[in-house]
Amino acid sequence: QVDVVESGGGLVQSGGSLRLSCTASGRFDRINVMGWNRQAPGKERELVADITSGGRTTYADSVKGRFTISRDVAKNTVYLQMNSLKPEDTAVYSCNAETLRVINVEGASVTKNYWGKGTLVTVYS
Repeated sequence: QVDVVESGGGLVQSGGSLRLSCTASGRFDRINVMGWNRQAPGKERELVADITSGGRTTYADSVKGRFTISRDVAKNTVYLQMNSLKPEDTAVYSCNAETLRVINVEGASVTKNYWGKGTLVTVYS
């Protein structure tokens, strides 16, 4: 079992900043990708940003230049620095961790994606 726990959400004025954190813990050998997704009321969940164990990043067009994702591989933790926040950034932000676990001596492995419960970010104008 793997637990994914987010923190750092809250209420912020338009133009302000917030930093989200997410830590994965449990039974796995490696985390391949960690990412942030968000779901606004009445909308589908969308990818905000993700980062591989090698440091390659992906961003949604709507957050490029404003949000920065980073990762501490040793701590199984990913961060999302959000600057220049806008009311349209209001959403529940959820973290995911794609884990890999070796299951036998031949090196066979199982990959599974785990999700946190989410943290609410509210941006007011």
